[in-house]
Amino acid sequence: MAKASSKTSLPKNLTFEAALARLQEIVEELEDPEKGLESSLVLFEEGVALSRFCRGKIDEIKSRVEVVLKETPEGFATKELEAAGAEDGEEDETA
Repeated sequence: MAKASSKTSLPKNLTFEAALARLQEIVEELEDPEKGLESSLVLFEEGVALSRFCRGKIDEIKSRVEVVLKETPEGFATKELEAAGAEDGEEDETA
């Protein structure tokens, strides 16, 4: 499957927004019932590569935001979204 990775190489100057837009196009193309198996597989491989790229960008930005928030003079602290909801008075239904 070495060919698959060369087919799914992403451009070096790819932005998150462009990758997300291409992912949306891929989803629409994969929904086409006329699309053949081989074509669908190529699109799927590209979609997985784009998805990993987007996840990496999100993780990178999240880390940068956390650093900025920790360095502010006001002493902001970050917390997980799920934990934030529970601390704001929302009851955990499993408790």
